[in-house]
Amino acid sequence: MSERTALVVGGTSGVGLATARQLRARGAVVHLAGRSKERLEALAASDPELIGHRADGGDREQIAEVLDTIGRLDWLVVSLSGAEGAGPFAELDLTSLRGAFEAKFWGQLTTVQAALPHLSEDGSVTLVTAISARAGLPGTAGLAAVNGALEAMIRPLALELAPRRINAVSPGLVDTPWWSGLPQDAREAYFAQAAAQLPTRRIASAEDVAEAVVLAATNRNLTGTVLETDGGLRLSPPK
Repeated sequence: MSERTALVVGGTSGVGLATARQLRARGAVVHLAGRSKERLEALAASDPELIGHRADGGDREQIAEVLDTIGRLDWLVVSLSGAEGAGPFAELDLTSLRGAFEAKFWGQLTTVQAALPHLSEDGSVTLVTAISARAGLPGTAGLAAVNGALEAMIRPLALELAPRRINAVSPGLVDTPWWSGLPQDAREAYFAQAAAQLPTRRIASAEDVAEAVVLAATNRNLTGTVLETDGGLRLSPPK
């Protein structure tokens, strides 16, 4: 197989960065895109084999410029997220929820549309969603709406885009910068309590989830699938 080219949008931290590193370890030429100049500069020093681009996944023109630079693309991974949209439904700030849709739902769709003209005939698209789409977790109705909307598109797009493949990876609790808004002690206490109730008895790392993303991106027999990598959270939600 000739050398493959990958683009990870939202690839400067967390699951996106872990995925970029694992794809590079498989021999791919890996580009990553993110908004933070500081993170990109840090990665240029720590991971010089990764090719960084400063771009907002929600801005079609910026993503199109990155793709024009890359040319032919084999594996697209979209790991855009946001910290908005959580909270009890009766008190949910709908402006905040719209912001969550803008950052994740519209950002991922914008990126995929821009990438299609560059995607090889045997290429793949992998979206990173979240288990809130299918787990009955109080306080996550807004997040469920955002992630559920993305996951609902996977099966029809698998037929529409064929022979190119599209999948989603749906993680649960993952120790990433997404949780940085919580004080460290509160975060550790919550993780300890949640881990004790998960079937796996542990909180996932970004690398754990990235392994599933790499599988979805590279396995030529996977399409129209949502891979759940949640430690069993959907089976036994923390009380």
